Formats: sequence, structure tokens, C-alpha cells
Amino acid sequence: MIASDLRSGVEQLGDMIAEASVIVPFTGAGISTECGIPDFRSPGGLWTRNRPIPFDEFVASADARNEAWRRRFAMEPIFAAAKPGRGHRALAALYKAGKIPAIVTQNIDNLHQVSGFAGDHVVELHGNTTYARCIGCGQAYDLAWVKQRFDASGRAPDCAVCDEPVKTATISFGQAMPEQAMQRATELAQQCDLFVAIGSSLVVWPAAGFPLLAKNSGARLVIINNEPTEQDDLADLVIRHDIGETLGPFVGN
Repeated sequence: MIASDLRSGVEQLGDMIAEASVIVPFTGAGISTECGIPDFRSPGGLWTRNRPIPFDEFVASADARNEAWRRRFAMEPIFAAAKPGRGHRALAALYKAGKIPAIVTQNIDNLHQVSGFAGDHVVELHGNTTYARCIGCGQAYDLAWVKQRFDASGRAPDCAVCDEPVKTATISFGQAMPEQAMQRATELAQQCDLFVAIGSSLVVWPAAGFPLLAKNSGARLVIINNEPTEQDDLADLVIRHDIGETLGPFVGN
């Protein structure tokens, strides 16, 4: 059911939150756009200006690795300046109130952790861009370590432990999804009684399968997104309004 207007949608969402025992939010890029972080798919999004660099290309080509890091450092002022928005803060309030056991996200910006979620309770399906990791041995690196070496040599650094390439701790096209995160997201979708998809186009698979899994496991499904999604017909409530305005009333004091 599509909410007729924002006020009606917020009221219905409030009732569903009050009735739910276990709420699992599933967030996409739309929740972070009010924080100044551009999304990827929309007109004017990052992928309309820069073709994504697939994982196999990153591994095979030093030029691709250099370009990937050049782009990442060019984005650093945007990520560094971003603060949790109303959507993040509302979900953190429900988490602190005991309604949300964990959150599943497609985002890589670390804003759920900054808003108050414990790191162990943020299930990152597409990784995290605020640090780096060796694709060979898994050694973690601060971005400052990478930038120092990149600036000194003009080249993306290799791991100090095993000499394999170092990459942002994100999941690129063609890279295997993180098994533990996928398993945890599956369990959360199966165990909740309210699943709320927020700011996701629901077109990136396998992540887009989690709302369906939750619905098929007996949960009520809410979709909050400015644009229609292919799963709207399955949802118990669809709110096509600004995410910050929709979730703002739930931020609390």
C-alpha cells in the first residue's frame, strides 16, 4: 500500500514500529544523500561520471589501481565532512531503545557506526570505504598509510606483509560478497517481524533479495524511497517521500 501523503505514511509507520518486536532496517545510498554523499545510480550520480572499476581489472592492472585510489582520495573531503542525517539518527534511537538488534546496509560510509550503532551490529554487505585491506592476506590499513605512500610514489601501494594489492575495504563488481555478512543478514531477515528498506533502489543482487526473504518469512515490509522499486507491490507500506522528513519524527530527544 502506497501512503497517500507524508503525514499518513509517518503515522502508519509509527504504528508498525510500535507493534513490532524486532525491526531490521536495510539501508541504501538514499539515506546518506542528505549528508552530502552522492549516490551511484541516479542521474548525476558517481557512476554516470566515472565507470566503475571491476575487481578483476583492479587486480590485473596497476593503472586501474592507481585510478581507483585517485578517485577515492578525491572523494575524501566529502566522506570526511559527512555527519549522520535524520534517517541515521532515527534508526540509532530505535536501536538504543532495543527495537533494532542490528542493521543491514549497502552503504560504505560508516555513518551508521558514527550515529551510535556498535560496529558488530552493522552488517555491511558492500564493505566500508573508511579504511583499506589487502586483497591477499586481509591485513587492514588506515587510509593515511595508503595516501602517504601513494603521494610519495604516485602508485597504489602493495601490502607490507604479502605484497598483494591494497584496496579500500569495499566490495567491487565481480568481487565475492562477504560470507559472514550475507549469513548474518539472512538470519536477521528471517527473524524480524518488521523489515524496513530505506533509500535502496533494490536492484543490486543478492542484497535486494533480503526484503523478499523477510516478507516470505512472515515479516511486514516497509519501503521508504523517493523512486518506485520493483518490490513496492509486495510491501505492506510504501512511502515515496524524503527519507529525512519521513524518519525525522523518530529521532527522539
